[in-house]
Amino acid sequence: MSVDTLSAAIETVESHLHPTPSWNVDDHPMPTGREEIWRFSPVKRFRALLSPSDDLGTLDWSGQFSAPVTVTSLTADEARALAVEAPVDRVSSLAAEQTVHRTHISIPANAELSEPVVFTATGVDGRASDHYVLSVGNFARATVVVKFEGRATYSEKLDVIVGDGASLNLITVQDWADGSVHGGQRSIRVGRDAQVKAITVSIGGDIRLQENARFAGPGGSLQQFGLYLVDAGQHIEHRLFVDHNEPHTSSNVDYRGALQGRGAHSVWIGDVLIRKVAEGIETYESNKNLVLTDGCQADSVPNLEIETGEIAGAGHSSTTGRFDDEQLFYLRSRGISEAEARRLVVHGFFNDIIRRIGVPDIEDHLREIVENELAIVGDGR
Repeated sequence: MSVDTLSAAIETVESHLHPTPSWNVDDHPMPTGREEIWRFSPVKRFRALLSPSDDLGTLDWSGQFSAPVTVTSLTADEARALAVEAPVDRVSSLAAEQTVHRTHISIPANAELSEPVVFTATGVDGRASDHYVLSVGNFARATVVVKFEGRATYSEKLDVIVGDGASLNLITVQDWADGSVHGGQRSIRVGRDAQVKAITVSIGGDIRLQENARFAGPGGSLQQFGLYLVDAGQHIEHRLFVDHNEPHTSSNVDYRGALQGRGAHSVWIGDVLIRKVAEGIETYESNKNLVLTDGCQADSVPNLEIETGEIAGAGHSSTTGRFDDEQLFYLRSRGISEAEARRLVVHGFFNDIIRRIGVPDIEDHLREIVENELAIVGDGR
């Protein structure tokens, strides 16, 4: 094979971890669990999200926002036209096709919002799905919070379009009641010279989220942070894909989780694709898991797919382990009890993520949740 032929073949290679996007549900067959994108997932737990429903509702949504932010309904065609990309799995494809709730949240160009835009979605049992689009106009600056609570079997398709020169701080909190199931796809398009910080917090229920990002021009910057707490018998899965399809862009991914109780299972799949045109990019992805008790399982798979050597830097890391013995020894040598030392270590482990949120009420709530989880461990439950 000639050098030119080989170069052409490499240029057309797509990420092996991500199937071809399609709005057609039939293009996403029912998974068996043997597929690459499903082999870490307990398919039976998400079965309700993989089959059509004749009794599909929506969550109870409420919002805290004011002008110039607008919230309008969309037709299916309008939602597809605005979307960053088509669904990449059966869960998000069914969510987009069947939902009765298609919404556009719009922040106009040049808007500078001093207060966060907050949406709360409450489940009241039953099956529900949504397709919603968040667009942030050129040179706008905003913080948007989406909180999920209550109990539901829920699927979503979220598309986030960030205009040129804009700045978005997006926080999503999955604080479901026990017995909830949540799956879906979230796709972000970062405009030229735009800055996006996306923070994902997963606490309650069984959760499987596909989180994709790409760039609409050079100079874009993406930071993705995640925090998850997994209890006995619970499954929480985050699958990230950063597509560096433009030159001189940057991304930084840092997800951290703690697991406790028999059968607690976390999955983190990180994939960064650096295309041939993406010269001068810089990227790093990291996943850290802290195992608090016996009987837990943390699967962590970082990936880098590089099609050009003309990059500023690229790397990844993954760690899974128990408490740092050196940290515990240092604290105990200064008269701190073992229980208090463990509490301080876990708070320190998560605080680097929590402090980046920038919304004091949510930061305080998450610190309280971490404290409550540590109390459960201390009680031996």
